[in-house]
Amino acid sequence: MMTQKEINDMAYKVVSCAIEVHKYLGPGLLESIYEECFIEELRLNGIPVRSQEKIPLVYKGILLKTELKLDVLVNECIIVELKAVDEINPLYKAQLLTYLKLAGLPKGLLINFNCINIASQGLVSLVTQRFANLPKQ
Repeated sequence: MMTQKEINDMAYKVVSCAIEVHKYLGPGLLESIYEECFIEELRLNGIPVRSQEKIPLVYKGILLKTELKLDVLVNECIIVELKAVDEINPLYKAQLLTYLKLAGLPKGLLINFNCINIASQGLVSLVTQRFANLPKQ
């Protein structure tokens, strides 16, 4: 079982990788380009990552045919949803929270590459009750 600190440390590394990609490429490209470069940067930094990860969808105990598709799953504990949009729409936050809930994961990052500074303008970090229930250290 991971701790809040371990997950937050991993999230810090993930954001650092996103910032590196953004510094190298700048804003204005397609989301798919950022995603490919971001995944490569994570791998270069030794961070376990899977892209376009399918998550089974269970509704009232019934496994449905439809699956969720996550942009990036880091270290089996952090969902990263990537965007290349003018502004972060509240719907994107709601979507990420729903993904976290349905996947049973503790933390999610919404990263928008179409901004001047990811750390101050293009990043939303969300946690679930599962995160709150983890040991702090």
